[in-house]
Amino acid sequence: MHEYTSTARVWGLTCPGFPEEVSRARRWAQDILRDSPFADDAAVIVAELGTNAILHTASGSGTGSFHLALAVSPQVVALSVTDEGGTGSAPRLEPPDDESEHGRGLGMVSELAHRVVVHGTYGGHTVTAELLAAPDISGRSHPC
Repeated sequence: MHEYTSTARVWGLTCPGFPEEVSRARRWAQDILRDSPFADDAAVIVAELGTNAILHTASGSGTGSFHLALAVSPQVVALSVTDEGGTGSAPRLEPPDDESEHGRGLGMVSELAHRVVVHGTYGGHTVTAELLAAPDISGRSHPC
């Protein structure tokens, strides 16, 4: 293999910050991963992160949007959602209040993913969830 050749494939989607766009983003991820054992988990992760972007950041304003990136390699499926910020704090995992209607999404994502990373971006945040492929008996990984 040439040193600049990658086996990773990357897709991107920008969605207006409307609630109905979360279901479109979820279907988009499922379509890309339709033959992968990660398709259902990826759909839940995209829905939770997209909903968080709309509910808790400027992405949900009248002119806001959120961006999704999906990267697939033999070792990992990485799903990232970038919001438009507008809040003073980064997304963080907190124990949910039993009485609260919200606050469980990032916890659910962290249960499904092998790793969740939050990065500050210009004006917003990117939350990336990584799903690691388990090697098969030959020692090779197959997420898709």
